[in-house]
Amino acid sequence: MRYANLSGRLVLIGPGDVALDVAHASGGEFGPEPQAIYERWDAFLSWARTVTFEDARPFDRKCLEAPVPAPRQLFAVGLNYRDHASEVGQEANDVPSVFTKFLSSITGPYAEVPHPGYGSVDWEVELVVVIGRQARRVGAADAWSYVAGLTAGQDISERELQHAGLVPQFSLGKSFPGFAPMGPWVVTPDELPDPDDLELRCTLNGEVVQHARTSQMILSVGDLIARLSDVLTLLPGDVIFTGTPAGVGLGRTPPRYLSVGDELVTEIGGIGELRNRIVRAEG
Repeated sequence: MRYANLSGRLVLIGPGDVALDVAHASGGEFGPEPQAIYERWDAFLSWARTVTFEDARPFDRKCLEAPVPAPRQLFAVGLNYRDHASEVGQEANDVPSVFTKFLSSITGPYAEVPHPGYGSVDWEVELVVVIGRQARRVGAADAWSYVAGLTAGQDISERELQHAGLVPQFSLGKSFPGFAPMGPWVVTPDELPDPDDLELRCTLNGEVVQHARTSQMILSVGDLIARLSDVLTLLPGDVIFTGTPAGVGLGRTPPRYLSVGDELVTEIGGIGELRNRIVRAEG
């Protein structure tokens, strides 16, 4: 199953990339708000599996918004690929480096991203996990049963602010408006041959700058859910950015960063792509 946020309304995406409005198709059993389904995830999943797409319609992809627009918790994981840790001068280990991207940074798969004016804005392609059921002290072997689905994400980062001060300011440096594009939709794990082994790709103005597979993560999706839920409670609709592979601008010699006018394309095999243009911030 694929589901999305189309102009603020929850839709199912059918064969041939057509959209079916959930509120209309369910006769009001489920509302139009994309975030609300996680409180009734099992019921929604059961209903969606019975749906036909006779009343589905073509749609403009530019009208897609972030499929998970208002999670109660957004987690992000740093240094979860050995080659990325190496390129930024860090030693990789299996202790997750966890931070957040504040919720006002969330934007859609085709949204323009305002450049904040700092000179060190970087890209990071990431697999994003969406939690479907409350999870507390979940074992890694059972973790996938708590996952609603997967989507693509960009952990856009302003490195100057990220590393300012006596300790790193990860959450601030990664939370300017538009710094968390997600989409184009959420794909349930059963749609993917192996949800633990997906191809990641990031291109900048047509040039491939990152290319890897999620099977190269130090901590897998199951491991991350187990580690996080051992400390806190994961809530339905929460999202987890799972880390980025090598190829970021900070790791290059000399470093390379995003400028106004750049187009950033983020792709994950079996899920889809984000296409975000960097624009000058107003005001």
